[in-house]
Amino acid sequence: VQLQASGGGLVQAGGSLRLSCVASGRTDSIHDVGWFRQAPGKEREFVAAATWSAGITTYADAVKGRFRISRDNDKNTIYLHMNSLKPKDTALYYCAARRSGVALTSRESRYDYWGQGTLVTVSS
Repeated sequence: VQLQASGGGLVQAGGSLRLSCVASGRTDSIHDVGWFRQAPGKEREFVAAATWSAGITTYADAVKGRFRISRDNDKNTIYLHMNSLKPKDTALYYCAARRSGVALTSRESRYDYWGQGTLVTVSS
């Protein structure tokens, strides 16, 4: 499975962005997906996760109510809709996927595939 993340950019505080994560290869092996981010000088942290169908989702407290995951079945793409962006949302955002699991997880080590990061910069 290969993951390609895109959609990052520069946005003012209060603005919105939509990140995309396109999956290719053995997408039928994907059980669920996650979004993580890494701010400058900080460790990577969990943002959100969803079943591959995006029917079940979970979010970090820091983004709950502002971010939302959706999926385009025809394009094998998972989206992260980010609204009411804040300067502290500035980070390199990564999408990840894993082959199996019982419940959604925020643990990086549980994910099998990672895309490259896409940079989100929120100006004040």
